[in-house]
Amino acid sequence: MNVLIVFSHPEPQSFCSAMKDAAIETLQSEGHAVEVSDLYAMDWKAVADAADFERRSNPDYLVYALEQREAFKAGALSDDIQAELDKLIRADLVIFNFPLYWYSMPAIMKGWIDRVLISGYCYGGMRFYDRGGLKGKRAMLAVTLGGQPHMFSRAGVHGELNGLLSHVLRGTLAYVGFTVLPPFYAYHVPYISAEARQAYLDQYRKRLQQLDSLSPLQFPSMDDFDENLYPLYMLEC
Repeated sequence: MNVLIVFSHPEPQSFCSAMKDAAIETLQSEGHAVEVSDLYAMDWKAVADAADFERRSNPDYLVYALEQREAFKAGALSDDIQAELDKLIRADLVIFNFPLYWYSMPAIMKGWIDRVLISGYCYGGMRFYDRGGLKGKRAMLAVTLGGQPHMFSRAGVHGELNGLLSHVLRGTLAYVGFTVLPPFYAYHVPYISAEARQAYLDQYRKRLQQLDSLSPLQFPSMDDFDENLYPLYMLEC
């Protein structure tokens, strides 16, 4: 299996970095090929703009998604985007490893998503969810955060973390066709003992050794909707 780890943390000595290193070691020991996009180390450009295209189909007015489609067909994506897209195309599994910022991912990783999950290949038209361009690939979040688990329960002060991250799990990963595996969350990591952090790393390694037995998250099937995206059950009423 080919695995791509998209990694985002500004501190190489962070626990998030330790998770990335543990994933590389564990997956390689299982016989998988691993590529890493360390976005801070790469000085990844987070802003999606006209510079992302070597030439434009419409030089007078920028419609970013339309330019993505045309540039992909013409081989005119910027070199950094094309390099990441090539990694994505090779990957069977993509792990997004990041610290939780404001119930989301760091801006630099959001910029990777904006620029690399391109219209015309990853999605477009009616090609989303189980008809998305990345159908057949799997994705998983590996997230560190400062809050404690009870804060993110259904009755907790913040609500369930999967719900808070639905814009990523559903609105991004499932939308482009990924089979989305259950996220791995490491809670309260700035405040726990070294032994507790090591226990999280051991749990993460075990999770990565059991990828094929994980039940994916469930999202809509396009087969349940008509050509106008009305639910079919409404038409039967």
